[in-house]
Amino acid sequence: MITLHHCPQTRSMRTLWLLNELDVAFRVQVHPFDKSLRAPEFLSLSPAGRVPALEIEGERMFETGAITEYLCERFSPDRLGRAPGTPDRMAWLVWVHFAETISQHAAALTQQHIAIYDDSMRSPTVMKLEAARIGKCYDAIEARLSTPVENRDYLLTSGFSAADISVGQAVYMARYFRPFDDHPELSRWFDRISERPAFQASLPEPEGRLYDREFYPAWEA
Repeated sequence: MITLHHCPQTRSMRTLWLLNELDVAFRVQVHPFDKSLRAPEFLSLSPAGRVPALEIEGERMFETGAITEYLCERFSPDRLGRAPGTPDRMAWLVWVHFAETISQHAAALTQQHIAIYDDSMRSPTVMKLEAARIGKCYDAIEARLSTPVENRDYLLTSGFSAADISVGQAVYMARYFRPFDDHPELSRWFDRISERPAFQASLPEPEGRLYDREFYPAWEA
């Protein structure tokens, strides 16, 4: 049995979506996004007190990139993963891990807008800088999806993969702070992947949402 330790609307949604796509047996242990993640019991699963944490056959894993690589190699090396030696292997690795570049900016903005409770500690400058950095990430995805190859519906020429899951979940989070209406290929791609049943099954219930609005604009200094 696989157990995923999960907080809604965090990086662990990336692993939840992947598990739903893999169609393997698993259970989800939902945790509140609060100081309980620093409890000794949870730190034994994830030493930095972050989700996701994964338990599988007596072993424990953390870090979404590592979890994605392991699950794909074990359960779907050719459909959601790309095996070593295959033409898209290099691109698959690049985009699976590029998701974390996007997520670090979204996490900084989540801290600024949500996790910090004292307004005097929020920084309009940080908000604007991080939102601009997300925009640069969107530019990279837009350029990739605009590459003139046949059937460029996904990040890889060979079709849908865990790269789309990883980057797609990161974009799902980032859009709360930076719209992508000015990136048409990114918008069409996100619409395409977010229609997948496994993505829909990974969305939070209304009472479990971390974000209480659809968009958080940067503050004015």
